[in-house]
Amino acid sequence: MTTAYDSGSLAHADGADVYKKAYWRLLPLILACYLVAYLDRVNVGFAKLQMLDALRFDDAIYGLGSGIFFIGYMLFEVPSNMILRRVGARVWIARIMITWGIISAAMLLVRTPMQFYIARFLLGVAEAGFAPGIMYLLTLWFPAQRRGRAMAIYVMGAPLAFIVGGPLSGWILDAFKDVQPLQAWQWLFLVEAIPALVLGVVVFFCMADDFRKVSWLTAAEKERIESDLRAENAGKVEHGSVREFLASRQLWVFVLIYFCLIMGLYAVGFWMPSLIKRAGVADPFQIGLYSAIPNIVAAIALYLSGRGADISGKRRLYFASMLTIGAIGLALAMILNGGPAVTVACLSLAAAGVYSCISLFWALPTSMFVGASVAAALAFVNSFGNIAGFVSPYLVGWLNVSTGRTDIGMYIIGAIMVFGAVVTMMLPKRLDK
Repeated sequence: MTTAYDSGSLAHADGADVYKKAYWRLLPLILACYLVAYLDRVNVGFAKLQMLDALRFDDAIYGLGSGIFFIGYMLFEVPSNMILRRVGARVWIARIMITWGIISAAMLLVRTPMQFYIARFLLGVAEAGFAPGIMYLLTLWFPAQRRGRAMAIYVMGAPLAFIVGGPLSGWILDAFKDVQPLQAWQWLFLVEAIPALVLGVVVFFCMADDFRKVSWLTAAEKERIESDLRAENAGKVEHGSVREFLASRQLWVFVLIYFCLIMGLYAVGFWMPSLIKRAGVADPFQIGLYSAIPNIVAAIALYLSGRGADISGKRRLYFASMLTIGAIGLALAMILNGGPAVTVACLSLAAAGVYSCISLFWALPTSMFVGASVAAALAFVNSFGNIAGFVSPYLVGWLNVSTGRTDIGMYIIGAIMVFGAVVTMMLPKRLDK
């Protein structure tokens, strides 16, 4: 009798060709979406180069406005991901992208600190659910041993946003400086919002919610994926109630670790252009080019660390090591004042560490929870951990203004990152499997 696994459509016994096909069908679009999401989230760091002078804002206002994005993000993250689970990724992610594209473009209307805060808050509300929604979608397609690679490719959108967006943002600030009726920083928000709107439409028509619904997989290939996911999910936790879910000690440990990571991630993301300017680079386009270098290094490190963690199974050790490397790079960027080359080298170390940790981190909670619990856990950890997205830029901006020094905040964030690395090594060893 012939079984589904005897089908000639599967070239390898381990189903490698099935997942390779899924990678190529899903991940380019997902990568493009995350790249645009991250670009619209952090392009305020480049707008800052001109926006603060034009509107007479200081670093404290910028830090609060940059961080308040995450308050809206946090409040609506879990409800958004629960809706996504009901209506499907295609419809909900398309809605998210179109909404945030409109609000990102509306940033050009900001004139006062309160308008800045409101616009950033609404941008967070609009984007809430995107990242955990994509990660939940990946759990429906790939078992853990395949998901690490998928997650690494998806997360690569963050450094790629700077590789592409850094020079692009710098070029817009330079090329549009005399283009009426808007100022260059306003053109920046308008031009960089367009890809989100376009991709939102593409997602609606092209994204696949579930492997069972696509025509490009054979029946045998679908059964292979379903069998792999069923075997993996058998040992995971699904909570029977909200109270039981919130009472999970492990859930809050993940929140703590992710908080420490996000503190470093946005210290690098929001302040990199300013640190390069501090090193002696004045031209916005040159700042954009310099900012691309750390992110090229980060993209390479992200892929290699994710692959190494999958092969070795030492996910905790890889995460803790890369988070520590990120902290060291951030501290050295403040200690060593050797001009642009030295600063970019230190920021390359910092970016390689923190961006690698994004994909390495999400392999941990997705190895513990299943079903509604994994959807809720991804949204919950991402939501509460992203409080650091508010704390990090606000803390650095406030310390810059109150102390007159730009290094103290970065040292504090580096120490928090090292603490997160220590806590990670205290997680159960079974998460390495």
